[in-house]
Amino acid sequence: MNNTAASPMSTATSSSGRSTGKSVSFAAELQSMMFSLGDARRPLHETAVLVEDVVHTQLINLLQQAAEVSQLRGARVISAEDLLFLMRKDKKKLRRLLKYMFFRDYKSKIVKGIDEDDLLEDKLSGSNNANKRQKIAQDFLSSIDQTGELLAMFEDDEIDEVKQERMERAERQTRIMDSAQYAEFCESRQLSFSKKASKFRDWLDCSSMEIKPNVVAMEILAYLAYETVAQLVDLALLVRQDMVTKAGDPFSHAISATFIQYHNSAEGSCMKSYPESPENTPPPTPTAPSSGSQHSGKTTSGSLGNGSAGQDSAKTKQRKRKKSTAACGVEAHSDAIQPCHIREAVRRYGHKIGPLSPFTSAYRRNGMAFLAC
Repeated sequence: MNNTAASPMSTATSSSGRSTGKSVSFAAELQSMMFSLGDARRPLHETAVLVEDVVHTQLINLLQQAAEVSQLRGARVISAEDLLFLMRKDKKKLRRLLKYMFFRDYKSKIVKGIDEDDLLEDKLSGSNNANKRQKIAQDFLSSIDQTGELLAMFEDDEIDEVKQERMERAERQTRIMDSAQYAEFCESRQLSFSKKASKFRDWLDCSSMEIKPNVVAMEILAYLAYETVAQLVDLALLVRQDMVTKAGDPFSHAISATFIQYHNSAEGSCMKSYPESPENTPPPTPTAPSSGSQHSGKTTSGSLGNGSAGQDSAKTKQRKRKKSTAACGVEAHSDAIQPCHIREAVRRYGHKIGPLSPFTSAYRRNGMAFLAC
C-alpha cells in the first residue's frame, strides 16, 4: 500500500492523533477493565493512562489504514469489510473476531425474541436468514479467499488458548474474593467500549474524518480496543513475572536493559513526587557534637528524653507523612501493573528478531506492530 497517498483522515487527526478527542478519557473505565483482566484490584492511574494512549494510537493508525482501503475500493464509509481485509493475515485473531460477530448477532436475535432453535438452524443451514454481521463477513471473505482457509474458520471450533488462559486466570483471581469484591469484579467484567458508543466515537474523533466508520465498523473497533487492552495486560503480567528473581534460575540475571531503564526512571519519578515520605527520605548523616551543644546539655538531653515534646512532634509528623503517602505507597508496593511493565511489553511485542521478523506481524506500519490485528 502506498503510504504517500493522501490520507482520507483529516489533517488534525492524522498529525496529532488526538485533537478534540483528547478531552475524552477512558482512564477510569480502563482501570476497571484491567482489574477484570488480571491486574490488582486498584490499578495504577498512570498505568491506565499509558494503556489508553497505546490503545488510542493503535486505533487511530488502524482507522487511517481502513480509510485508505475504503478509499481504494470507492466506498463512502469505513465498513466491516475494510477491517476484515486488514486482519486477513492473522488467522487466530480473525477467528476471534468472527466468533465475536456471531455472538453479537446471537445476542441481538435473542433480544428480539427469536427462538434459539431457529437461530442454530440458521447457522447450520447458511440460509438467507443468516446473521447480519456473520453474513457480511462470509460474503466478503469468500470474495477474497482463494485457498479456502478463511472460509474454513466459520466451521472451526478450535479452543482459543489465549481466551482459556484468561478464564483460568480470572477463576484463580476470584478464589480469594469476598462477596463485595466479587460483585465489583463482575461489574468490571461487563465493561466494554461498545457500551459507551457515543463517548467511544468522540474519543476517536470520528466527526473530523472525511470517511467515517459505519455502525458495524464501530462495533468491531470497540471489540479491537478491548482486545488490545487485554493483550497489553497479558503481556505486562508476563513481563512482571519475568522480572521476579527466581532462586536457582541461571537466566535470572538476564534482565532487559530497557526494563531497568524504565524501572529506574519510574522509581525516580516517584521519589521526586514524594520527597518527604518516610520510605524515600534517607537517614541524616551523624555529625560530631559542636561546642554549642555541650553548653546546652540540658536542652539536648531534654529533647532526647522518653516522652519528650520533640519526639512526640516527630511522631506526629511521621504519621501525617504516612497518611499523605498512603494512597501512593500502597499502590506503589502492591502487585499492580506498573507503567514500566507496559512499556517493556510493547517493546518486546514489536521487537524484530531474525531474518523473517518483518513477516511475523499481520500488518506493520511506522515500525510498531498492531496488538489487536
